[in-house]
Amino acid sequence: MNAFDLTGQVALVTGANTGIGLGIALALAGAGADVAVLSRSAPTEALAAIRATGARAEWIEAEFGASPPAGDIVARVLAAFGRLDILVNNAGTIRRNDALEFTEAEWDDVVDVNLKSAFFLSQQVARHWVGAQRGGKIINIASMLSFQGGIRVASYTASKSRLLGLTRLLANEWARHGINVNAIAPGYFATSGTDALRKDEQRNRDILARIPAGRWGEPGDLGGAAVFLAARAADYVHGAVLPVDGGWLAR
Repeated sequence: MNAFDLTGQVALVTGANTGIGLGIALALAGAGADVAVLSRSAPTEALAAIRATGARAEWIEAEFGASPPAGDIVARVLAAFGRLDILVNNAGTIRRNDALEFTEAEWDDVVDVNLKSAFFLSQQVARHWVGAQRGGKIINIASMLSFQGGIRVASYTASKSRLLGLTRLLANEWARHGINVNAIAPGYFATSGTDALRKDEQRNRDILARIPAGRWGEPGDLGGAAVFLAARAADYVHGAVLPVDGGWLAR
């Protein structure tokens, strides 16, 4: 099991203040990693939860959106922890509207956070690793809508489809540097982002009817996949996407 041990490593997790990001951060901490939480607001409860596992946890403040992430994020992580080994691009947002009514702002708000920020933060981290002549692990959080079209979420579907393609491109370019770039594709999870779906009785019923596991996922369900892709156990895994979906895609 030593191949899954993250003791002494540092993970940078974006949007780890709640939901899926927090679930992943807790799993990495449980495997031995210290965690830098990258978010725009102070994640007080998340930091306390991560520290309760015995891991170190610090907040790195950053904005996600129209401008690329600040260029000193890696430097701030190194100042706090002395190293950086793992990047989890989890931060994301969603807008719901009929495609006939979808606005440019609704498009840009989502694509800038879900895709643009993930690319430029990955670039910043990879430049550090290449310059230091060492490898690292990047995990992008994709979606079922990396494979399917969805309904009323045009910019979200576009961003998550492109994020999966980007995962494969970066894996192709960076594998020779010892950098593993992979993705996790969560299925339908009980988070604030799916409140609208779970409150819609018909949509909730339709979704549950297709999930062989018979339930919405919980953030902790992603822990095993995240630890695997972050660990030495995945050293020969490049450009893969691991669905954690209760069997949704198998249906």
